[in-house]
Amino acid sequence: MNNFIKAIEQVESRNPGLEPVAMLRGLRRAAGLNDVFIQHFLGNTDPIGISMDASLSDYIVKALRHRVTEDGKEEGVVLTPDGTTVALRPLLLGIEAGLLSKTRGRVRGLYQLTLAKHLGLSIGHFHGSPLPRRLGPDGCWNSLRSPKVFSLSADPSQVTAALVNGGMDGVILGMEVSAHSVKLSSLLSAYYCHRMERDGLDGAPRPISQRRREIFRQLVQPPLLARQVVRSIHLEQRLKGKPRMETKEKKQLTVSVNKRLKEFVLRFMDCPTIVPRCMWRAEPYRGTPTPLSLPLSFMYIHHTSTPSEPCLTFEQCAADMRSIQLFHQEIRGWDDIGYSFVAGSDGNIYEGRSWHKQGAHTLGHNAKGYGIAFIGDYSSVLPSQHSMELVRDKLATCAVSRGSLVANFTLQGHRQVVNTSCPGDAFYNEIRTWEHFGEVSD
Repeated sequence: MNNFIKAIEQVESRNPGLEPVAMLRGLRRAAGLNDVFIQHFLGNTDPIGISMDASLSDYIVKALRHRVTEDGKEEGVVLTPDGTTVALRPLLLGIEAGLLSKTRGRVRGLYQLTLAKHLGLSIGHFHGSPLPRRLGPDGCWNSLRSPKVFSLSADPSQVTAALVNGGMDGVILGMEVSAHSVKLSSLLSAYYCHRMERDGLDGAPRPISQRRREIFRQLVQPPLLARQVVRSIHLEQRLKGKPRMETKEKKQLTVSVNKRLKEFVLRFMDCPTIVPRCMWRAEPYRGTPTPLSLPLSFMYIHHTSTPSEPCLTFEQCAADMRSIQLFHQEIRGWDDIGYSFVAGSDGNIYEGRSWHKQGAHTLGHNAKGYGIAFIGDYSSVLPSQHSMELVRDKLATCAVSRGSLVANFTLQGHRQVVNTSCPGDAFYNEIRTWEHFGEVSD
């Protein structure tokens, strides 16, 4: 994303005085993003393009043309400073839709151009039996310092995680520019490149990309998104000259859309962002993991103590995860990092042993619950409110919804079942006020 923002700054400097909406139309023209569906909402691109040299034009075209190759590489995506991968096409289409609303009086096509059409494609064929199609997958970059190639972690689908991230950002920034006019490079820089202070997201402005899911959840209600998906499907059919759906087919479509939206809401709205192991550069598991028998009944809360400071960026949190894993594998002699998940203060949850593998976090209790650690020492201070909410409200709800935790699970501090000061006096007193906290021994 940093390189893309620099490219936009170059385009802006070569085209002084160009309005942001004209800039976006010029970028869309250069990349050939002008199919009938896009034209229906945004109109045709300007016949005269914007001034760019050949190398810059080639970069813009490559950056905006989204596709998945046969060998599972996703193109037209960028790595953002918050550690997520974003497709640029739905992002810029959403911003353009928001800018056009200043002249039209309402944001037209925002949902269809960013998310709804893609979600409609994931339903399958609409004339006949729908084909089930997964949402996702996510993937990993070949390098975090110089990301060039993004490889999907599973078979491609109609709606990758990067498309969803770009779509959500397109909605958020589309609504932002509909109220405040700003240069494109400045808008992207403020959203993606905010540097947090010690209090993390507790003192951070809105909107920024680290708050993507919570902001999107506040802006877009699932019933609204479901209606927009259905409208997108009908429009796509009409633009292709296909006959109108019969009543029975419309009902079947609505059922399919609502089913798919439940999956979408759970994965991308209710659950927190979970950074996969390959993104923090985890070492492989040593040996053969022990599978968990789900659902589990307990969640055990830890602090890392070392590292003692909260991590505020994806880069630092990923380094801390590698440090913890190194200590657990080389010094403790464990097969892997011991925790199931780890909460940073950067807005992310980091994947440890994850949902299905038994951890090494709470001696004698690893088969009964998940071990969730917070990076930092919380003997005398608390983690950020945002990181605590991610675990208490988001990760726990996600675990129950996906069938990994029982609904009436018990939450305990590490010290309740093992002779340790973990998770620190201050933090332990805090979690005693949380729902599901239990004094009873398991």
